Amino acid sequence: MLTLLPLLLAIGYGLVKWQLAAARTKAMLDQRSRPLAEPELEAMTARMAAALNIPHVPVHVIDMDAVNGLAAPDGRIFLTRGFMESFGRNEVTAAELASVIAHELGHVALGHSQRRMIDFTGQNAVLMIVTPVIQRFLPGVGVMLAGLLSQALAARLSRRDEHEADAYASALLVKAGIGTGAQKSMFAKLDRLSGARGTAPAWLLSHPPTPERIRAIEAREERWG
Repeated sequence: MLTLLPLLLAIGYGLVKWQLAAARTKAMLDQRSRPLAEPELEAMTARMAAALNIPHVPVHVIDMDAVNGLAAPDGRIFLTRGFMESFGRNEVTAAELASVIAHELGHVALGHSQRRMIDFTGQNAVLMIVTPVIQRFLPGVGVMLAGLLSQALAARLSRRDEHEADAYASALLVKAGIGTGAQKSMFAKLDRLSGARGTAPAWLLSHPPTPERIRAIEAREERWG
């Protein structure tokens, strides 16, 4: 039992950090957001809600400049003010924003927030246990190497979640009669709208490369006929 104590302590510490971060995020979202009030987009979310056989899709607009969408652990979907301003300038269409909402719904439906909590605590435990071992053999760089290992694992898990949410969105968009064309065109615009990714190695990026995501949609289109 004593040999398991460091692991249990590390997992417990990770759980506490996750819960605190989730509480801070919820408070920030509540303070800086408002319900979506855009008739054209609400018509799209109504079609998706009907396809899912639910009363409505809870979408909010958060006061952030960045062009992004996100799913909160409580199931709410958020579009940033920057995204809505792009819509107001006709840089993106209602169907394209619907594809973003469908993607975030995928994260909710597939339980990615809960799975991320498990992944986070596991990574935290591994980091706390592996760091001293690496540091013993590579003093001075052990902490950095352990951190890179943890980042690479987190990025890989995040990319897996993004592919799963993309597939969920494709199926929902087809079922709602919106189609996957808007999903592909949205991805084609995202890099330009959100700015350059920077020069981080591909294996450290939390999202798959855009061309890879578009190819996956096209592969699904072929399978579904």
